[in-house]
Amino acid sequence: MIAIRTHGLTKRFGKLTAVDHLDLVIEQGTLYGLIGPNGAGKTTTLRLLAGLLEPSEGEIYLDGQRVRDAQQASRVIGYMPDFFGVYEDMMVWEYLDFFARCYHIPAAQRQQIVDELLALVDLTEKRDAYVQTLSRGMRQRLCLAHALVHDPQILLLDEPASGLDPRARVEMRELLRELRAMGKTIVVSSHILSELAEMCDAVGIIEQGRLLVSAPLQEVYRQVKQDRTLRLRVLSDQERAIALMRNYPGIGEVYAANGDHIEANFVGDDAATAALLTHLTAQGVAVVSFGETANDLEDVFLRITQGIVS
Repeated sequence: MIAIRTHGLTKRFGKLTAVDHLDLVIEQGTLYGLIGPNGAGKTTTLRLLAGLLEPSEGEIYLDGQRVRDAQQASRVIGYMPDFFGVYEDMMVWEYLDFFARCYHIPAAQRQQIVDELLALVDLTEKRDAYVQTLSRGMRQRLCLAHALVHDPQILLLDEPASGLDPRARVEMRELLRELRAMGKTIVVSSHILSELAEMCDAVGIIEQGRLLVSAPLQEVYRQVKQDRTLRLRVLSDQERAIALMRNYPGIGEVYAANGDHIEANFVGDDAATAALLTHLTAQGVAVVSFGETANDLEDVFLRITQGIVS
């Protein structure tokens, strides 16, 4: 089932086109990374989906239903902005209870919802603390709990790890994985591409308000980088192994890396890769390890985008 679909979604601010005829499709239960240069239109896209901005053109469908007003969007969307305000003179539980009231959740249910959300974001021990005493990482988790208070099926998170220390980023990443396991559809805008590569099922790359590519992560890698980088280590006679590889079909550049390792650019599928390994061992090369290096989302991002802002 499709959780989010847009047709020709466009937003203009005067002469500036921030989002330009965006056709986006995100399947239910996906953790989707929306990436792009500063000024590419990511935040505007999320605000359009959340119903906080009215499109200049185009249509938005959430869970198969066309969105016609902000109230309709708010029922199925949980939105966490990149810059958020908190009521610092409230206690943590009061903060969540306040927003539960805003969603007209009955009093009999609010305490249970607050307790469950605090447990989910690991803030139970801070239940009676004032919001102003929380660290930035704790505030980020509290604002995520706020976005979840009405149990939305779709979460839109704009730079949720911004300004967090390494430990807090790990905690946020694990929390997003847990939410995905609960069946939530999550769209994350972030500049920390290495973390998106670790946790996202699919990514969309946007520049000048236009969607350049949108696909499962591995498919994006294949679209952008037609070859693969093989990495192997041999027991001895590294130079002979390099010479054999240079003469093998589909092999591009071959070079020694990190001392006793060999890396090579190779155009070929899994069967061709297995055939290369068979060839090396048949020629008497004692291969200790053999595999493909991990794809780099930052490299893909740099290949696709030009660094142009709207």
